[in-house]
Amino acid sequence: MSKLERTRAELTTFLRTRRERLSPAEVGLPSGGRRRTPGLRREEVAALSGVGLTWYTWLEQGRDISVSPSFLDNLSRALKLDAAERRHLFLLAHDRLPAEPGKTFCEVPPLVLRLMKDLSPHATYVLNLRWDVLAFNDPADQLFGFKHHAAGQRNLLWMLFTDPSLRERLVDWEDQAVQMLSSFRRDYAHATQEAEIQALVANLQKASPEFKQGWSRHDVHAPCQGKRDLQLDGRIVTFEHTSMTIDADRHLRLVVYAETS
Repeated sequence: MSKLERTRAELTTFLRTRRERLSPAEVGLPSGGRRRTPGLRREEVAALSGVGLTWYTWLEQGRDISVSPSFLDNLSRALKLDAAERRHLFLLAHDRLPAEPGKTFCEVPPLVLRLMKDLSPHATYVLNLRWDVLAFNDPADQLFGFKHHAAGQRNLLWMLFTDPSLRERLVDWEDQAVQMLSSFRRDYAHATQEAEIQALVANLQKASPEFKQGWSRHDVHAPCQGKRDLQLDGRIVTFEHTSMTIDADRHLRLVVYAETS
């Protein structure tokens, strides 16, 4: 059996089993009395997904038809797929992962908070796609002054372009700002439909001429990691910094700064 034939067979089984596990009541439909088969009927899934019965039947039968990402998203919602099941559907139907929805806020898991504490004296903080600073340890606060900003306004990109103290702290601020802005643009690409991230960009263009100019260039560089010089107590201190994904589904990233010896 070829890969294409195997994928179609798996898609058929996957769609059928996801359909059969749902009751009409779970999707807001009347039960309609006794049913010969469990779960939803094909015509019900087709209606919930916004397509015709024949077209959906062909898809579930594994026929060679084209499907759009928007339809697969509609189908995922109709079948109440979770994030892992949605990715599986895209792999079966498109042979590639979907573009993940960009969540711009979420809670930091307790284990990550414990890890940040254990990593002291290294400075660590957690960012989401919008670059909101969701959590940080004391060394990170000493470096970046996070506590000087209210929790709802503690955004690293906003601080980078509007906080004079952070500007003074970063050696060669102009070069660092360009690198960090290009790094943010990669995250922005995952969340362009999020109103909160759009508002951040719009407000920064009004508040900072440097941001407005840099944003218009659409620069995208390599991942922002390596070494960074900061002004501390009248001396220049070099830090190695890197970031690690700690929750891919919720787009959480742990950033670590370690002073070089």
